[in-house]
Amino acid sequence: MSPSSTALAVIASIVGLGTIIGFCARGRHRMDFEQWTTGGRGFGLAIVWLLMAGEIYTAFSFLGSSGWVYSKGAPALYIIAYMTMQNVVAFYFAPAVWKLGKEHGLQTSADVFHALYGSKALAAFVAIVGIAAIIPYLQIQLSGLGIIVAIASFGGISQNLAMSVAAVLVTSFVLVSGIRAVAGISVLKDVLMIVVVVLAGIAIPVGIFGGIGPMFAKLIATIPGHLTMPGPVKSLGHGWFVTMVILSSAGQIVWPHAVASNFSAKSADTLRRNAIILPLYNLTIPFVFFVGFAALVALPDLAKGDLAYMSMAKLRFSPLLLGLVGGAGALAAIVPASIMLLTCGTLFAKNVVKPFLAPDLGDLHTGRIARGTVVILMAISLALALGNSAALASLLQLGYGIVGQFLPGITLGLLSRRVNAKGVATGMVAGLGILGCLEVAGRDPFLGMAAGFIGLIANFGTTIAVSRLRSPAGRRPATALAGF
Repeated sequence: MSPSSTALAVIASIVGLGTIIGFCARGRHRMDFEQWTTGGRGFGLAIVWLLMAGEIYTAFSFLGSSGWVYSKGAPALYIIAYMTMQNVVAFYFAPAVWKLGKEHGLQTSADVFHALYGSKALAAFVAIVGIAAIIPYLQIQLSGLGIIVAIASFGGISQNLAMSVAAVLVTSFVLVSGIRAVAGISVLKDVLMIVVVVLAGIAIPVGIFGGIGPMFAKLIATIPGHLTMPGPVKSLGHGWFVTMVILSSAGQIVWPHAVASNFSAKSADTLRRNAIILPLYNLTIPFVFFVGFAALVALPDLAKGDLAYMSMAKLRFSPLLLGLVGGAGALAAIVPASIMLLTCGTLFAKNVVKPFLAPDLGDLHTGRIARGTVVILMAISLALALGNSAALASLLQLGYGIVGQFLPGITLGLLSRRVNAKGVATGMVAGLGILGCLEVAGRDPFLGMAAGFIGLIANFGTTIAVSRLRSPAGRRPATALAGF
């Protein structure tokens, strides 16, 4: 077999196995709306760990992380920092959100706002903003998968074709098995990803430089500025680093698909334990960085930093191993794309269509609308991915800047009765407006800080100020953070 055929056969086998798992994951469960969205709220620690690792450690972990090391240098270390800190935030707040969800039968992040503030309009606004934030994240998964498969197959499958095929597969098993498909495929994805990431992170520096230490010695001798803040991009200094870590670590708990995954856990203690052990997955990230650093010396003229990881794997691995990397990378895109799609469909059907267009809509028809939305949103995301060449890290930071604006509404709503719907909505508009203006003007970072963080500070201040001007009458009592 030719190298291309060998690699393609391995990739196809892995993706095919993942697809079969996705279709079979529903088992004998009747896939009503509750099962489709939350898995019956019965997932134990092992499944929750795999599910959340599957949605956090994505195609970006393969390509965007190594790409940022390649093009930005030391500022890329913010990825390790926020992926650790996010679990501290989740330890305290995820169980509180779960308890609220259990008490009121919540299924989406917008439901949380409705339960806290009693406003359908606010919930709909949160749903629309959440969908808008997830679409760039979906682009990351599709674009990343296209790059991975195109390089791993030696060009046997084009990037656009790989994205198109993946879009069809993801849409199909999400429609059939819902969140259980995501959980099932996560098992295969996480095992393969850990293996290939550690393998590449050790084998590539050893094969080229004789070890990780000699690799860094070579980098220090040739491009020492790349290894210290702010690296080659002078605007990414320590202020940006700190504010981006705060924004990303706090924002992770309010991603709509993260909230949806929380609701699938069988208890609040499951989420606490998960927050304790999930950082173990972070041990894989330095190995991805090692590949990006190796590419700086071995392949200094890449057109895009996002190509670094797969280009190095192609340079050093046999077609069989390259196919294994390609298959694992494809699943690393498919798993998060699945939960994001499911979440968007549920948000639109339950929090936009049902309350305003069809208040008497039952779960059966709500589920049908959600599934139809899944198809439409995947088509939109695919079209954007086919026509957009933005760096993966830039898309991710934009998404975090948007969802970070949910943080005041959730945290203040859980902690205080004095915050109301008008204050939360006004704060979100202020935060998003500042973020949008800075992004359009190309001023991110601004004053040395991440644009999303500046919007978040304005959001908190506006939410508190406007809430104090209005009576909190009509608010439900704040949910106590038992175990906080």
